[in-house]
Amino acid sequence: MTQEPIFEESSGNVFADLGLSNADELLTRGKIGLQVLRVLKQRNLKQREISELLGIPQPEVSHLMKGEFQRFSEGKLLIFLKRLDTEITLHLRPHHTLNQSAETVILL
Repeated sequence: MTQEPIFEESSGNVFADLGLSNADELLTRGKIGLQVLRVLKQRNLKQREISELLGIPQPEVSHLMKGEFQRFSEGKLLIFLKRLDTEITLHLRPHHTLNQSAETVILL
């Protein structure tokens, strides 16, 4: 008799699904880091050029290009986007409240 596979619906945050305590932070870093990678890949730069552009040592570029975003803070990843001439807009709203319409937008 074959056992049916068990599936569990995702929460939308794989890090939370894995039970990690800093899941929101890891998801945020992942989203920002992926955007940094997209821009870098579009520019087709060598690691030495990326190092100079972002102001980080070449070994750190290697970690970034491998998707090791946990090595960088959200702030550092946002700085990378700014150095890549990317406009950043933050949408701030209350977390889990009845009045979800209150929102602040910040353009960096």
